[in-house]
Amino acid sequence: MIKLITGKKGTGKTKILVEQIKAATENAENHIVCIEKSMQLTTEIPHKVRLIDADEYMIDNLDKFYGLIAGALASNYDLTHIYVDGIFKIGGRDYEKFGDILAKIEKISENCNIVFTVSADLEELPESVKKFAD
Repeated sequence: MIKLITGKKGTGKTKILVEQIKAATENAENHIVCIEKSMQLTTEIPHKVRLIDADEYMIDNLDKFYGLIAGALASNYDLTHIYVDGIFKIGGRDYEKFGDILAKIEKISENCNIVFTVSADLEELPESVKKFAD
């Protein structure tokens, strides 16, 4: 299942994401990954969460990002949650391409909850992206 937390910069998306991560860690059986750019959440999320710096793996476009997600899912079949903070900082601001990538991720992630923060108002996004918003 894919969900989006949308809104302009400074609207509290990351705070909501961190709260969701903390809630997910309360269940000891969850296996959680958080992907971000530049390791800014290191002190805010529980140590149980595997934190991945997209810069460290040279993820600079949405196709590479898809590869990272596919690899994470393939390497750990127990993965229950993936949280992505700042997808447009990681992969670029191509709304149509993002919709395409979400469709591909949806096909391979049926047993994993994936949450993205998206720095854009919902009205700006194409239908291929909006369908994943709450």
